[in-house]
Amino acid sequence: MKDKEIERLIKLEEKRQRGAINLIASENYVSKDVLRALGSVFTNKYAEGYPGKRYYGGNEIVDKVENLAKERALKLFKLPNKKWVVNVQPYSGSPANLAVYLALVPLGAKIVGMSLSTGGHLTHGHKVSTTGKLWNWIHFGVSKKTELLDYDEIRKIARREKPKMIVAGFTAYSRVIDFKKLRKICDEIKAILMIDMSHFAGLVAGGAYPPPFPCADIVTTTTHKTLRGPRAAMIFLRKEFSEAVNKSVFPGLQGGPHINQIAAVAVCLKEAMSPNFKKHARQVVKNARVLARELQKRGWRIISGGTDSHLFLVDTWGRGLSGKTAQELLEAEKIIVNKNTIPYDTRSPFDPSGIRIGTAAVTTSGMKEKDIIKIAIKIDKILKKHANH
Repeated sequence: MKDKEIERLIKLEEKRQRGAINLIASENYVSKDVLRALGSVFTNKYAEGYPGKRYYGGNEIVDKVENLAKERALKLFKLPNKKWVVNVQPYSGSPANLAVYLALVPLGAKIVGMSLSTGGHLTHGHKVSTTGKLWNWIHFGVSKKTELLDYDEIRKIARREKPKMIVAGFTAYSRVIDFKKLRKICDEIKAILMIDMSHFAGLVAGGAYPPPFPCADIVTTTTHKTLRGPRAAMIFLRKEFSEAVNKSVFPGLQGGPHINQIAAVAVCLKEAMSPNFKKHARQVVKNARVLARELQKRGWRIISGGTDSHLFLVDTWGRGLSGKTAQELLEAEKIIVNKNTIPYDTRSPFDPSGIRIGTAAVTTSGMKEKDIIKIAIKIDKILKKHANH
C-alpha cells in the first residue's frame, strides 16, 4: 500500500481486533470473501436507479449483482416472491428505517415504538433522532417487575393513540418478541407492523430465533451484526408497500447505491445458507445463555434474568460500578463491551447503570461454552476488584 499512514493504522486495528475479546453485541467478523467483494471494482460504478431502470450506462453486470442479492435474501428467509419483495440498496439501518417511515406515515402522524432507554433504537423515534422530530412517537417499555415486554400495556397504548404504525425490534432487549401478539394489536387498530430485526437477523436465518415475517408487513435489518455481512441494510416488504418504499429509498433519500456493499451482502447471504451457519447461530445463543448464567452465579444481576438471543444487559450499578467504569476496566484488559442504560435507569446515558454484552463475534472466532465460562470468570475477577460487594 502506497499510503503508509493508513496502512499502519489498518495493521494496528487488525492487531487490536486479534488481541481483544469482542463482546460488542452489534459487531462481528466478516469472511475474506465479504472483504474481497467490498474492496472490488464495483466501488467504481455509479448505478442510480434499480435493475433495468438505471440512469447511467454500463450497468448490465451491476443489475445481475443486485438481482442476485435480492434473490438470495428472499431465499434465505424463505419468502415467496409473489408476496414479498426486498430492497437491498439502503446504505445502513438508519436510512432504511427512515425510508419506511417517509413512505408510509404522514409527517406528524403517530407511531408507537420501543423506547431507547428500555432496549429500542435511536431511529425508533428518540427525541435526538430525526425520526423523533418528524413524527409523533408514543413509546412503550418493559414491565418494572419482570423487565419483559408488557403486551397488555402495548395494546392499551395502541388503542388509545391509534397510530399509523407500530415498530418493534431491539438493540438491548434480550428476549424473544411475540410477533403474533403485536400482529393482533395492529389488526385491532388497522396499523402497519414493522419489525426491525437488525440485531437478530442472523439468528432468524440460522433457525435460532423465531421469524417475524409471518406477522410483519415490513421487516428492516442491517447485515453486519448476527448476519455476519458488510455494514449495509435491507428492507423486506409485502408487495402492496413496495412501490412507495422503493421510491422513498431512491430517489427519496439516496443517490447511487453502493454496489460493492450489495455484492458483499450477496456473499454473506450465501454464507448464511450453509448448514454450518445454522450451527453457528445456535452456538451464538448457547454462548450468550452460558455467559449470562455464569455471571449471574457470581452475583451480577442480569436484566430480565437471562437471554433468548445473542445479547443481554448486566446491572453493574447494583454493585457500585457505573457502566462507563465497567466498560473502561474491561477494555484495559482487552475485553470490549459497551456501557448501556438498563430499564428505568436513573443515571445518564453517558455513564449509565449497566453494560451490554453480546456473543456473536466471539462465536465467529470459534469460542464455545468452555471458553465462555473462562470469559465470565475473567469479567467477574476484573470487576469485583472495584465492586462494593
